[in-house]
Amino acid sequence: MQVPDQVVDKQDDYYREFDRRIRRHLRTLVSDAVIEEHRDKPLGQHSDALDRLLNYFRRGGMAGKLGILREGATDAPHYRIVRFSGTRGVPSEIVADSTYASLDAAYHAVFLRRCAALMDESEPAKS
Repeated sequence: MQVPDQVVDKQDDYYREFDRRIRRHLRTLVSDAVIEEHRDKPLGQHSDALDRLLNYFRRGGMAGKLGILREGATDAPHYRIVRFSGTRGVPSEIVADSTYASLDAAYHAVFLRRCAALMDESEPAKS
């Protein structure tokens, strides 16, 4: 009986292929209408296309994912986009100098960045 020297786990290979196929399909869902729908209502019930995009963007680990940081006084907050480190004790980094006056505007800015990353085929799956 011959025992293999090393067992090869192909789970990561299958996951990457699955993710590649999902991303290819999701690129077809990004449209001006979907972007406008998100601008009008970033939270709540959405069309099937927007729901699929948001579900994809929300899955996965925290490392490299975009989020929103609230700054300023309670009566006059502003918001910034950050990228989570994914490591306990390591702070998030601010992604851009832009600030947003409302939470909805910040949600939409993150959505636009995630869509841009999705449309960039060379970008790995994070956001």
